Amino acid sequence: MKKLKITALLAVLACAPFYAGIFPAEGVPVVKVLADAIKWKSESIDVGNIPQGKPKIIRFEFTNTSKKPIVIENVAPSCGCTTADYTKTPILPGKKGFVEASYNAASAGPFMKTVNVTTSDSKTPKTLSFKGTVVAS
Repeated sequence: MKKLKITALLAVLACAPFYAGIFPAEGVPVVKVLADAIKWKSESIDVGNIPQGKPKIIRFEFTNTSKKPIVIENVAPSCGCTTADYTKTPILPGKKGFVEASYNAASAGPFMKTVNVTTSDSKTPKTLSFKGTVVAS
């Protein structure tokens, strides 16, 4: 039994140098680095009451808080009633960018729409949302 414990300990010590370089040395979790690359002013906007038949533009602003330029690669609205525009040039560190959604308020009543934004920093889309009520004119 004692030989088994010593053998197991030696096996662990022999593999330790291999695993030493796998974890980040800085002590900053990888999730935190990805989450902090873009700081959105607001990820959800309530536009309140809007008139029927008049497109409403909703603007989402953000700041690049990383140390490298960020490019918006794709902006995908959730439905055909919404179009999108966004900053087309690289957003330098510390600078601001935007994503705009133009909602065509065709039918009266409450609504909630989303826009998925993919950047060069993260291939996982960020979902921005806006809601309100279309008032018949």
